[in-house]
Amino acid sequence: MSMNYPDKQYSYKDYLCWTGEERIELIDGIPYNMPPAPSRQHQKILGKIFWEFQNYLRDKECEVYVSPFDVRLLSEDKADNEVKDVVQPDVSVICDKNKLDEKGCNGSPDLIVEILSPATAKHDRLRKYNLYEKAQVKEYWIVDPVNETIEKFILTDETFARDGVFGKSDTIESHIFTDFKIDLYNIFSESD
Repeated sequence: MSMNYPDKQYSYKDYLCWTGEERIELIDGIPYNMPPAPSRQHQKILGKIFWEFQNYLRDKECEVYVSPFDVRLLSEDKADNEVKDVVQPDVSVICDKNKLDEKGCNGSPDLIVEILSPATAKHDRLRKYNLYEKAQVKEYWIVDPVNETIEKFILTDETFARDGVFGKSDTIESHIFTDFKIDLYNIFSESD
């Protein structure tokens, strides 16, 4: 998954110059290739989760974005050549509109959702988990389509704490938006 350039660290400035067809993320200055288009199941789940957030946030200050959408982490008050972390979460919820610009999000979203695939599971569970914790993302959901579960992590005293694992028969509630709930049967069900 890594482009494997161990002798050099890259920045957001480099990232902006890459013109290849591949989608790339930067973590600690190391470029990681994003896999080709996700599976149909991944996209259906992504669409349903995005719709739930979009519907809920319609009359609120926060905004929700779906990948591809560049999120520059640990980037506050840094020039493009100093930013070493650029990711494209499946879903990003941003409540501070000052973090939004024409390039995407400059800073940490309040909530991030990543949907696992065989090619990204380790990346999402380890590298991105550690990066999101370091960047102080308030809430992180890891969706496992195969097992039909969502793990929810909340930031507590600057570290993530697992707040639960929720299955198809459960309802998940956001820690940030206390009146936001999703019936997971609707997310993992094959019907639209």
